[in-house]
Amino acid sequence: MRALPAFAAALLTASLALAGCTASSSDGGDMKGESAAEPAAGRQGAGAAADAEAGKRQDDKSEGIDEKFAKTHVIRTATLSVEVKSVTKALAEARTVALDAGGVVEDESTERVDDTHVASNLVLRVPEAEYDAVLTELAGTGKLLSRSANAKDVTEQVVDVNSRIATQRASVNRVRKLMDQAEDITDVVALESQLNTRQAELESLLAKQASLADRTTMATITLDLSERPKEEKDSGDEDPGFLDALGGGWDALVTVLRWIVVVVAAILPFVAALAVLLGLWLFLGARLRSRRTRTPAPVPAPASAPDADPSPGTGERD
Repeated sequence: MRALPAFAAALLTASLALAGCTASSSDGGDMKGESAAEPAAGRQGAGAAADAEAGKRQDDKSEGIDEKFAKTHVIRTATLSVEVKSVTKALAEARTVALDAGGVVEDESTERVDDTHVASNLVLRVPEAEYDAVLTELAGTGKLLSRSANAKDVTEQVVDVNSRIATQRASVNRVRKLMDQAEDITDVVALESQLNTRQAELESLLAKQASLADRTTMATITLDLSERPKEEKDSGDEDPGFLDALGGGWDALVTVLRWIVVVVAAILPFVAALAVLLGLWLFLGARLRSRRTRTPAPVPAPASAPDADPSPGTGERD
């Protein structure tokens, strides 16, 4: 009876030992499998890590751009029409105002209208922060004839262009990585074509982004300057003085002399023609008179004397 429990205990001990050996061999096999699979997983993990790193860098760029364009973006434009006493002085003042505000004169044109007054057109670009102040100063340079202002919100366009740029950059980077890994010449040519296309799209988006940035950071002001016509200038309510009378008399004298010169110049050809005709007439008349004096007048023949009748006394005497 005592031998049976001892046998059972020995059998239980052997079973436990066998189970431990089986577990050990099983764990070793699993470790070998994991070791064998580790290189492949490492390679895949390296590629995933590279993609993740590239994605992280792109996300950082996107976040930076998003922060840059997070504010509201508005394109501001305005048009002013001002009547001034002197366009030249007003032009100089407008240039000074724009330059002092940190802006530039983008375009300028000046012309004389009907030989009576001068008109000028200016296109100014000023920072958005100085937009209202510059408008106020320009409107005060003379008599304001008209004013119009426009504000266009383009925040959605800016955000959309920014997002498309980020996506296009990531696409360009992927194509470049594939080109670095490609070994077949056909694949390289195809990838180069894709890269050129995507790069061109990216440059177009960048140009659009730059244009939006310029128009939203710099406001555009179009200024039309015109002079008051001379005939509309105020003549003044004061009575004319000595100098005014002297100036008026001098102007009248100059005007009369000018008209006399014009009249003389107009009749001068007729006077010259009459003088020539008169000279010819006098010359021909003198010739005729000289001929008449040189040719003697015909002398009439003397009349014959009649026969003398014998006196009656003499006959009677014979």
